Amino acid sequence: MRKTAPLTAPLIALLLAAAFLAGCARTGERAAPRPADGLWRPGPGLAWQWQLDGKVTPSADVPVYDIDGFENTAADVARLHRDGRKVICYINVGAWEKFRPDQADFPASVLGRTNGWAGERWLDIRRLDVLRPLMAARFDMCRDKGFDAVEPDLVEGYGNDTGFPLTAADQLRFNRMIADLAHRRGLSVGLKNDLPQIPQLLAHFDFAVNEECAQYGECARLAPFIEAGKAVFHVEYKEKPAAFCAESRRLGLSSMQKRLDLDVWRKPC
Repeated sequence: MRKTAPLTAPLIALLLAAAFLAGCARTGERAAPRPADGLWRPGPGLAWQWQLDGKVTPSADVPVYDIDGFENTAADVARLHRDGRKVICYINVGAWEKFRPDQADFPASVLGRTNGWAGERWLDIRRLDVLRPLMAARFDMCRDKGFDAVEPDLVEGYGNDTGFPLTAADQLRFNRMIADLAHRRGLSVGLKNDLPQIPQLLAHFDFAVNEECAQYGECARLAPFIEAGKAVFHVEYKEKPAAFCAESRRLGLSSMQKRLDLDVWRKPC
């Protein structure tokens, strides 16, 4: 009986990759590329600026900027890069916004109740068939403008009065889709709030963005991100730094106080 040579590790990897691509071809799915070696994975403790009130003002001497993806241009992102910054693209993925240039692309069937912000309505996140291409186009914009990462907002609709009977399972499915869309484009992605689902989503997200965990006594729930070596970018609006910075430093959060309109002003820990 003829002895076959043992398979080497590189050959095994090639065979597995071929099998995976063949399976994708059978199901009609495109294979998700592995994240490039250069995918940005921010670690705990990085200082940051969060400005969503229009075009960025690059005045804060910090290594990370989180800015509006629609309101800023590729030139704005490039300027921040020249200054040595990493740049996060803010995109609302959980609500329709009537003031965005693609607002007419969202069919009325996926628009729910107002979320309390002027001109915004919750989206029916169960409709992945409708929302996936719309969000993919938005993430294409972030990639094409040169952003390093995406901050997808309003990914906890299942806990709100959206007008749709959303479940936790619906939210997990949608959030994982959002993370996949970002990674396919070479963008890292942050989990915005949604604290109850951190255990199920930690492996899919590269960092976290949180609002007001100190005010509600919930900052310790973000510890899994820190323990995994992933940054937690955190803001408080009503709480003063003296009330939360000691705990933030102990936990390893990247914390600051901001005004609710998220203008240039910041008061970091």
